[in-house]
Amino acid sequence: MLVLGIETSCDETAAAVVDEQFTVYSNIIFSQQDHARYGGVVPELASRAHIRTLVPVVRQALETAGIDWGGIDGVAATRGPGLVGSLIVGLSLAKGLALAQNKPLLGVHHLEGHIFSNLVESQVEIPFLTLLVSGGHTELILVEELGSYQLLGRTRDDAAGEAFDKVAKLLDLLPSEGVIMGGRIIAELAERGNPQAIDFPRGLAGEADFSFSGLKTAVLNYVRGLDPPEREQQLADIAASFQEAVVDSLVAKTVLALGRVAVKAVCLAGGVAANQRLRQRLRVEIEGRDLPFYCPSHALCTDNAAMIGAVGAFYLNRGVGDGFDLDAVPRLALC
Repeated sequence: MLVLGIETSCDETAAAVVDEQFTVYSNIIFSQQDHARYGGVVPELASRAHIRTLVPVVRQALETAGIDWGGIDGVAATRGPGLVGSLIVGLSLAKGLALAQNKPLLGVHHLEGHIFSNLVESQVEIPFLTLLVSGGHTELILVEELGSYQLLGRTRDDAAGEAFDKVAKLLDLLPSEGVIMGGRIIAELAERGNPQAIDFPRGLAGEADFSFSGLKTAVLNYVRGLDPPEREQQLADIAASFQEAVVDSLVAKTVLALGRVAVKAVCLAGGVAANQRLRQRLRVEIEGRDLPFYCPSHALCTDNAAMIGAVGAFYLNRGVGDGFDLDAVPRLALC
């Protein structure tokens, strides 16, 4: 059974072919280049870019997989959460393709896709805990069964990835063109800095929920108190200390959640899962508790269609599908 997955929730245009065993036959991702000059993703530009690029990306996914429409058994697309215009582009194409080819349609929750990203590459024993950290979400999710989830903690304000991007912007680190990668820029700069140089706050200590707005404001106030030469001299230390504060919070709350539930593994997922400091710190903490720890390859940390296709294949294999009246839902809750 082969499923075509389509992902257009933000500024990545992606298509993939995946089977019910979560084997990936193709995983094509086009990262938009139109937003850096504005310092963040512009929803209207993202939607227009998806319209231009999605059909060629789908064609490339089918060609790379070496199949035609006769080999596709279903079409899965992200229905939310995300930018509504971007979601509509992907979901509309999925509906059109499924209708024209007489294939089942499956609407996929974007966060469930990130949960499945580890299952694409690893055999993870259930139940497991997932720390999902991205530009739009920071959540601790108990996976009781595939398709059955319990929210243990979430951000009350900014997502961790959003905080990385905003701090990169206030430090004038973002490029004027190309792909916005504030998290990567901060992480690379942090390698040259002292993570203990500045004592930035860790929000909501002792709680499973997250908060990064106070940390972001603390960085802003600290930078405002520096003259230009001091700022330049301390840039690496600021980046390292900020990153360490984020990682401390993510690790501490994951450990807190582990004390409240019984699981057989811990997974890290989402765009911020590509951060090496977070991967290293979390692995030490989890494996030190005699639990297996999983995190996806970098290609599956970012928004991608392989994870969407995997969720679609899971539900299609169980006879679940959606009608063509399915709507995009920008604030779709998982649990």
